[in-house]
Amino acid sequence: MSRKSGQNIWIGSTCPIRQVLDRFGDKWSILIVELLSHEGKLRFSEIAHTIGDISQKMLTVTLRSLESDGLVIRQFFPEIPPRVEYELSELGKSLVPHIQQLSAWGQTHMDTILENRKRFEEKQQKQGKTAY
Repeated sequence: MSRKSGQNIWIGSTCPIRQVLDRFGDKWSILIVELLSHEGKLRFSEIAHTIGDISQKMLTVTLRSLESDGLVIRQFFPEIPPRVEYELSELGKSLVPHIQQLSAWGQTHMDTILENRKRFEEKQQKQGKTAY
Protein backbone atom coordinates (compact mmCIF):
# COMPACT_ATOMS: atom_id res chain seq x y z
CA MET A 1 0.00 0.00 0.00
CA SER A 2 1.22 3.43 -0.78
CA ARG A 3 0.98 6.59 1.23
CA LYS A 4 -1.11 9.46 -0.02
CA SER A 5 -0.07 13.00 0.77
CA GLY A 6 2.40 11.73 3.36
CA GLN A 7 -0.37 10.20 5.49
CA ASN A 8 0.06 6.85 7.15
CA ILE A 9 -2.91 4.78 5.95
CA TRP A 10 -2.27 2.16 8.64
CA ILE A 11 -3.34 4.50 11.42
CA GLY A 12 -6.90 5.11 12.45
CA SER A 13 -10.33 4.12 11.27
CA THR A 14 -9.67 4.92 7.61
CA CYS A 15 -7.15 2.10 7.23
CA PRO A 16 -8.63 -0.19 4.55
CA ILE A 17 -7.20 -3.34 6.07
CA ARG A 18 -8.71 -2.53 9.46
CA GLN A 19 -12.06 -1.81 7.85
CA VAL A 20 -12.14 -5.15 6.02
CA LEU A 21 -10.81 -7.17 8.94
CA ASP A 22 -13.32 -5.52 11.24
CA ARG A 23 -16.13 -6.84 9.07
CA PHE A 24 -14.73 -10.29 8.41
CA GLY A 25 -12.79 -10.89 11.60
CA ASP A 26 -15.96 -12.04 13.32
CA LYS A 27 -17.06 -15.64 13.53
CA TRP A 28 -19.99 -15.53 11.12
CA SER A 29 -19.64 -13.08 8.20
CA ILE A 30 -17.41 -15.22 6.01
CA LEU A 31 -19.56 -18.29 6.66
CA ILE A 32 -22.69 -16.41 5.62
CA VAL A 33 -21.07 -15.02 2.46
CA GLU A 34 -19.78 -18.47 1.56
CA LEU A 35 -23.19 -20.06 2.23
CA LEU A 36 -25.03 -17.51 0.09
CA SER A 37 -22.46 -17.95 -2.68
CA HIS A 38 -23.33 -21.65 -2.87
CA GLU A 39 -27.06 -21.51 -2.20
CA GLY A 40 -28.17 -18.23 -3.78
CA LYS A 41 -31.23 -16.71 -2.10
CA LEU A 42 -32.01 -18.00 1.37
CA ARG A 43 -34.53 -17.15 4.04
CA PHE A 44 -33.38 -16.20 7.53
CA SER A 45 -34.47 -19.55 8.95
CA GLU A 46 -32.62 -21.45 6.21
CA ILE A 47 -29.40 -19.58 6.98
CA ALA A 48 -29.85 -20.22 10.71
CA HIS A 49 -30.60 -23.91 10.17
CA THR A 50 -27.64 -24.45 7.83
CA ILE A 51 -25.11 -22.72 10.08
CA GLY A 52 -26.62 -24.37 13.13
CA ASP A 53 -24.87 -22.85 16.13
CA ILE A 54 -25.55 -19.15 15.50
CA SER A 55 -28.04 -17.34 17.72
CA GLN A 56 -30.97 -15.51 16.18
CA LYS A 57 -29.62 -12.21 17.51
CA MET A 58 -26.12 -12.76 16.12
CA LEU A 59 -27.49 -13.79 12.73
CA THR A 60 -29.60 -10.64 12.63
CA VAL A 61 -26.65 -8.43 13.60
CA THR A 62 -24.35 -10.09 11.05
CA LEU A 63 -26.86 -9.89 8.20
CA ARG A 64 -27.52 -6.21 8.96
CA SER A 65 -23.79 -5.50 8.94
CA LEU A 66 -23.33 -7.28 5.62
CA GLU A 67 -26.34 -5.42 4.23
CA SER A 68 -25.03 -2.06 5.46
CA ASP A 69 -21.74 -2.70 3.64
CA GLY A 70 -23.66 -3.54 0.48
CA LEU A 71 -22.53 -7.17 0.41
CA VAL A 72 -25.95 -8.71 1.01
CA ILE A 73 -29.33 -7.74 -0.41
CA ARG A 74 -32.36 -8.18 1.85
CA GLN A 75 -35.72 -8.55 0.14
CA PHE A 76 -38.92 -8.30 2.17
CA PHE A 77 -42.15 -9.87 0.91
CA PRO A 78 -45.28 -8.48 2.62
CA GLU A 79 -47.07 -11.81 2.89
CA ILE A 80 -48.68 -13.63 5.77
CA PRO A 81 -46.47 -14.72 7.37
CA PRO A 82 -43.91 -12.17 6.14
CA ARG A 83 -41.03 -13.60 4.14
CA VAL A 84 -37.49 -12.19 3.94
CA GLU A 85 -34.79 -13.48 1.59
CA TYR A 86 -31.09 -12.71 1.53
CA GLU A 87 -28.69 -12.96 -1.38
CA LEU A 88 -25.26 -11.67 -2.27
CA SER A 89 -25.01 -8.38 -4.12
CA GLU A 90 -22.56 -7.97 -6.99
CA LEU A 91 -20.09 -6.54 -4.48
CA GLY A 92 -20.59 -9.58 -2.25
CA LYS A 93 -20.10 -11.91 -5.20
CA SER A 94 -16.82 -10.17 -6.01
CA LEU A 95 -15.58 -11.15 -2.55
CA VAL A 96 -16.25 -14.89 -2.98
CA PRO A 97 -13.08 -15.80 -4.92
CA HIS A 98 -10.97 -14.21 -2.19
CA ILE A 99 -12.77 -16.13 0.53
CA GLN A 100 -12.34 -19.33 -1.48
CA GLN A 101 -8.59 -18.65 -1.83
CA LEU A 102 -8.30 -18.09 1.92
CA SER A 103 -10.25 -21.29 2.57
CA ALA A 104 -8.03 -23.25 0.16
CA TRP A 105 -4.93 -21.85 1.84
CA GLY A 106 -6.30 -22.94 5.21
CA GLN A 107 -7.05 -26.44 3.98
CA THR A 108 -3.61 -26.75 2.42
CA HIS A 109 -1.75 -25.59 5.52
CA MET A 110 -4.00 -26.73 8.40
CA ASP A 111 -1.93 -29.78 9.30
CA THR A 112 1.24 -27.68 9.44
CA ILE A 113 -0.48 -25.02 11.54
CA LEU A 114 -1.77 -27.64 13.99
CA GLU A 115 1.71 -29.19 14.26
CA ASN A 116 3.24 -25.76 14.87
CA ARG A 117 0.68 -25.01 17.59
CA LYS A 118 1.42 -28.32 19.28
CA ARG A 119 5.19 -27.68 19.18
CA PHE A 120 4.69 -24.17 20.51
CA GLU A 121 2.54 -25.37 23.42
CA GLU A 122 5.07 -28.11 24.27
CA LYS A 123 7.88 -25.55 24.22
CA GLN A 124 5.90 -23.23 26.45
CA GLN A 125 5.15 -26.04 28.90
CA LYS A 126 8.83 -26.98 29.09
CA GLN A 127 9.65 -23.38 29.87
CA GLY A 128 6.91 -23.25 32.51
CA LYS A 129 4.82 -20.74 30.61
CA THR A 130 1.25 -20.83 29.46
CA ALA A 131 0.73 -20.85 25.71
CA TYR A 132 -1.00 -17.45 25.67
